[in-house]
Amino acid sequence: MRTLLLHGLGSSRAIWDRFESRAPAWLELWDAELPWASTGDSGWSHHADTTGPAARALAAVPGGADLVVAHSFAASMLLELLGRAGAATGPESVRPAMAPAAPTVPLPRAVVLVSPFYRPGTGDFDWAAIDYYLNDFHRILEEGIRVSAPAGLPAEIRAAMGCRVRERIGPYGWMRFFDAYLRTPFLPVADLALPLLVVAGDGDFAARPGDGRALAEAAPDGRYALLADCGHFAMVEHPDRFAALVADFARPLSAADTAPEQILDTHLERT
Repeated sequence: MRTLLLHGLGSSRAIWDRFESRAPAWLELWDAELPWASTGDSGWSHHADTTGPAARALAAVPGGADLVVAHSFAASMLLELLGRAGAATGPESVRPAMAPAAPTVPLPRAVVLVSPFYRPGTGDFDWAAIDYYLNDFHRILEEGIRVSAPAGLPAEIRAAMGCRVRERIGPYGWMRFFDAYLRTPFLPVADLALPLLVVAGDGDFAARPGDGRALAEAAPDGRYALLADCGHFAMVEHPDRFAALVADFARPLSAADTAPEQILDTHLERT
C-alpha cells in the first residue's frame, strides 16, 4: 500500500524515521523533503497558494499514494487539496482561496492527519490566538528539536536552534501558516468522501487536541485517536503506538504487495 509521509513546517523528512522503522512491511513508504523544511528556502512562502509542494509530492508517487500521513502544517495543505474537490459547495467568499487543484494530482484513498491545526468556527479565533502563535511560535519549533535530538542536548541550545529555525521560516512563512489556520473553519470537511484518521496528543500545546476531535467528528468517515502523555509529535514520541494506529487504520484498505518501482524524484524517496 503506497503511503506518502508529509512533514510539517520547520521539520524534515527525518521526523518520520522512528515510525518508518516500526511500520508494517506491507506499507510502501515514501517521504518528501518539502520546501518548508527547517533547512529549506523561504521562497515557498512568497506565494499565496502554498499547496503546490504537497500536490507535487502526491503526483510524484508512482501509481499514486493510497494513503497520506500528514503532520501539522502539511495536514492543513492536504486538507485544502482535498477540500478543493468540493469547493463548488463552499461559501462564495471562500472559493477563491479554494481554487480547483490541478486535474493531474491523484488524490489518496485515505488520510491520517497528525496534530492538525483546525478550528471549527470563525469565533474560535481571537486576538489572543494571534498573540500566542506569533510570540510562542519558536516554542513549537523548539519542541520538535527536543523530541528528535539526542538525549542531553542542553535546553539553551535547543532554544537557540528553535529561534534559528523561526528566522529561517520568516514572517512570510508564519503568515502562510496562520492564514491556512484561519481558513480551516471554511474547509468543506463534511464533504470529504474518504476515511480520515486524526491522531492527537493530550499534551499538545500547539494544535489543541479538542479541535482535532472536532475535525474527525465533522468528517463523514472520520476517526479520532488521542495518545496519552504525548505532545505535537506522536510519530516521534510514541512511534510504536503511532505505527499500530496507522496499521489498524490502513489494513482494511491494503492491497496485495506489488513489485518495487524505481525512485523517480530525488526529493521523494521510498524508505
